[in-house]
Amino acid sequence: MKRRMFNKMIVGAGIALPTMSLFRDGVAYAQGPSGGLTAIINPEPPMLTLPLNQQIPVGTIGGKIYESLLDYDFELKPRPQLAESWQVSDDGLTYTFNLVKTAKWHDGTPFTAADVVFSCDVMLKEVHPRARGVFERCESITAPDDHTVVFKLKEAFGPFLLAFETSSAPIAPKHIYDGTDYRKNPANDTPIGTGPFKLKEWQRGSHIHLVANEDYYIAGQPQLTEIFYKIIPDGASRSVAMETGEAQLSQFADIEPFDVPRLSGLPNLKMTTKGYEFFSPVLWYEMNLRRKPFDDIRFRKAARLLLDPNFIVDKINFGLGKPATGPIASTTPFYEPDVTAYKPDAAAAAALLDEMGLKPDANGVRATIHFLVVPFGEMWTRLAEYFRQALKQGGIEVVLDTTDPGGFAEKISNWEYDTTSNMLYQNGDPALGVARSYISSNIRKGVMFTNTEGYSNPEVDDLFARAAVLTADSERAALYSKVQKILVDELPVLWMTEQQFPTIHDSRLENLIDSAIGVNGTFGRARWA
Repeated sequence: MKRRMFNKMIVGAGIALPTMSLFRDGVAYAQGPSGGLTAIINPEPPMLTLPLNQQIPVGTIGGKIYESLLDYDFELKPRPQLAESWQVSDDGLTYTFNLVKTAKWHDGTPFTAADVVFSCDVMLKEVHPRARGVFERCESITAPDDHTVVFKLKEAFGPFLLAFETSSAPIAPKHIYDGTDYRKNPANDTPIGTGPFKLKEWQRGSHIHLVANEDYYIAGQPQLTEIFYKIIPDGASRSVAMETGEAQLSQFADIEPFDVPRLSGLPNLKMTTKGYEFFSPVLWYEMNLRRKPFDDIRFRKAARLLLDPNFIVDKINFGLGKPATGPIASTTPFYEPDVTAYKPDAAAAAALLDEMGLKPDANGVRATIHFLVVPFGEMWTRLAEYFRQALKQGGIEVVLDTTDPGGFAEKISNWEYDTTSNMLYQNGDPALGVARSYISSNIRKGVMFTNTEGYSNPEVDDLFARAAVLTADSERAALYSKVQKILVDELPVLWMTEQQFPTIHDSRLENLIDSAIGVNGTFGRARWA
């Protein structure tokens, strides 16, 4: 009998497997109720220094080590973290944060306002593109005393309080980084934060071991004694680790969508999609608008009419997500549902292609285009295959091109592609996570997650710019409503789904997911029942 089937039978019978080990590396991983946790991480992060790198695995582990000023509830309302309270001036230009007074860095040095000023006004402006875009809006960032920081803005910026999520504005220790080459600082190998967990060991290719911070400033936290993040590159092995209980937590895309229904139905496991509200990723197909025939709106509309987001939700994501209607997710503020709807219609697509002069040849082929497959797992491969299958109905032949992660990033950022797929986070507000993909000022060759498709519309630029500097939600909503209607009519990208990620965990774990950043949170309150 195969090991995988054997494990399914035992777990299905409710039998625990404390002595069976998938991890044959001699490490005594945390096994649960003793107070520790073993979680899956994939892929292995390149580093853990969150101010220097914000990739998904870095944010997940770094969120236990580093903190920012604020945290957010499931409705994206700010709540205290390193700032215990804050005030906003009536004109929306001055934000005053009152910091906690007992926090210490992991090396024992007191945390003060000087660390916040250094991080936000100096270090992050140099090394963190997303933070730079926010803090460059500040006229000054000052510390009147050791526990107060004042941000004075050049002009109002509506989502400013949403800019302090941990991976968006991680606070770094000034005494470690000031005056150094940030990227070459030896402390990057042993990151020092204020969070409830500290790095104890990192065995490359095996695991990352965090231990409880005994000097954490919140009484009674953390309740877990340690966290092992086990690096498991193989998807099937990740599923087996969760089945057997050797790992007690998976997150983001650790588990392939087709395996989620089975694992979530096991008696020893629970599944939730909560905790990703801040990110609210929207998945789309992207076309290089600099090239023909993608520069023609008729071609983009034809492609959209050949695609069915419901198929992606049901057959590729196995119910994880919902069809997207435009650039702003329904789980974030300022979503506008009243936009042009596109329903699958092969006849209407053919008419548009005929109008363009793209007539089918003897083999029924109107045009041949290339699709660069995202090299990050089976879901992305299936998305590419579905795109090819769907467009074939309209006589469009799609050639799938593959590459490695580095090659993919290079080709997309340098505009060396026809079509591809992508998925970007909304980061709590359109000014933080949406506008970047469509404003012409963010057409930046060589930089990923910008306006890589090359869309340009001065009216769209103006609407996004005006909405960003308003503070009244009603005024911002009116502008964002208008910009969504324009974008959905012009289709700079083909939005498909509002993605949901499954967090699967041991059913005995409590308080894991208690904020809008979910598994990227501190886990300070997480415990075994």
